Amino acid sequence: MSVPEKENSDTGAKKKPGYAAALRRIASFCAYQERSHFEVRGKLEDWGLGPEEIGKLIARLEEQDFLNEKRFVDSFVRGRFGLKKWGKIRIRQELKMRQISEDLIRDSLAALDESEYEETLRFLAERKWKLTNEADPYKKKAKVSRFLLFRGFEADLIKDVVDGLATV
Repeated sequence: MSVPEKENSDTGAKKKPGYAAALRRIASFCAYQERSHFEVRGKLEDWGLGPEEIGKLIARLEEQDFLNEKRFVDSFVRGRFGLKKWGKIRIRQELKMRQISEDLIRDSLAALDESEYEETLRFLAERKWKLTNEADPYKKKAKVSRFLLFRGFEADLIKDVVDGLATV
């Protein structure tokens, strides 16, 4: 016969951290990489902290410069454009999901170099054009355009670049 388990035992539940422990843990979380207020708030809620404690912790993180929304947005835009080759539309959507203000998004996206942006779009379009096995030029243009739209580039820029590739 097996030993009966305690009724309502909650062995998987985490103990709610105190203020000092939570501050240490969340500061470490923010020091690892730039974080948005939304991400930090979500993490603190997962730990079972109340709204008042969360507000105090976020204010403390801002005072100590562990949490800076402008720095997060700039880092996010540089990373997603530079490494993942995302366009402005997709970057904007991702930042909106993280509840970033439109002003911060607009300022950070305006800092992107337009010539580098167009060069990246052209590079992605040419690479996708070469890799797409399609005999019908209209279908090929559609596939390349959909790829670039998914990456978050603007439709008018895509049309100009893809039309240029189709004539070559």
